[in-house]
Amino acid sequence: MKIELKEITVRELTDNYQDHNENGVVGYGGKLDIRPPFQREFIYKDKQRDAVIDTITKDYPLNVMYWAVNSRHSDESQNPLNNGIAGHARNDDTVYEVIDGQQRTISICQFVEGDFAFKNRYFHNLQNDEKEQLLSYKLMVYLCSGTESEKLEWFKTINIAGEKLTDQELRNAVYAGSWVSDAKRYFSKRGCPASGIGEDYLIGSSIRQDYLETAIDWISKGNIENYMASHQHDPNASALWRYFQDVITWVNTTFTNKRKFMKGVDWGALYNKYKDKIYDTNTIEEETIRLIADDDVTKKSGIYPYILTRDEKYLSIRAFTDSTKQKVFERQNGICTKCEKHFDLSEMEADHITPWHEGGKTIEENCQMLCKDCNRRKSGK
Repeated sequence: MKIELKEITVRELTDNYQDHNENGVVGYGGKLDIRPPFQREFIYKDKQRDAVIDTITKDYPLNVMYWAVNSRHSDESQNPLNNGIAGHARNDDTVYEVIDGQQRTISICQFVEGDFAFKNRYFHNLQNDEKEQLLSYKLMVYLCSGTESEKLEWFKTINIAGEKLTDQELRNAVYAGSWVSDAKRYFSKRGCPASGIGEDYLIGSSIRQDYLETAIDWISKGNIENYMASHQHDPNASALWRYFQDVITWVNTTFTNKRKFMKGVDWGALYNKYKDKIYDTNTIEEETIRLIADDDVTKKSGIYPYILTRDEKYLSIRAFTDSTKQKVFERQNGICTKCEKHFDLSEMEADHITPWHEGGKTIEENCQMLCKDCNRRKSGK
């Protein structure tokens, strides 16, 4: 990778700045692709965005940025985005794309465009000398020439401090292509379609790629990278979007009332295994209400997989306290109630006399101390 340091003024950077949403963001006279397919969405909060403008207005140095150096390809005329901006670069075949610095670049361009105010003043509110100071500010940019794999490796390695890339953002970089670009349209925008139908069941953030990661994890049964590699050059991600809609529809029609602890359940895994079974939704709702009211159920989100699997591990049934264990141990004189042998407390485990699923509660009266072997045999472990 060849690297050359260059000074770029804010005036040059913001020349012909255009934000085409899903079709990309460009600047620097139409020669800079600010948001290539592998880049994340704009995620800066107001405080971070303001810090960039504050740094520039004070003439403090801003962290160095990295651009990849490319050449225009003959087929770029077919790209409506490039076709619309190429007029500024017709005599220069060199174009660039941001490897690191997208968030700072967009913050600067948005302020100059008047998209937000800094300290209650928009760019057009500044005095002429203030405008000139800002536009003349010099950004330090490393121009990096190399292969596609080298550029992606740089992208994975150099990131804005405090904004570490998520695993899915890195995967989007590695498997950049038509499939990722289309998948992000469904899963990676603020107010995206996936958010509209699934935000009650998903955790994380769409713009940090959590929704996309979850959907791929579900459809691939955990083999995210294999799935992305095999579909990298698909023309679209419609199959993933249809699958995601099917999962959410199945959840809605199986568990008919939405509750806050439905977020984060591995709905895709449950759908993959149980989607063809017929359930009495009224019975499911009645059991859900009963389990919610059960104080022994400490993990309410586990109610849904438990209802389908009958595996109590999902519920994290409340355990007997150390105090209860000690009292029952003393009452039994250290004798296991099954094998009738004596053990130290450390060699014994608390057990429900009447199992929880038969109505037994986690109270002292329903506790017995068993040796570890007897407890495992009773539990079928």
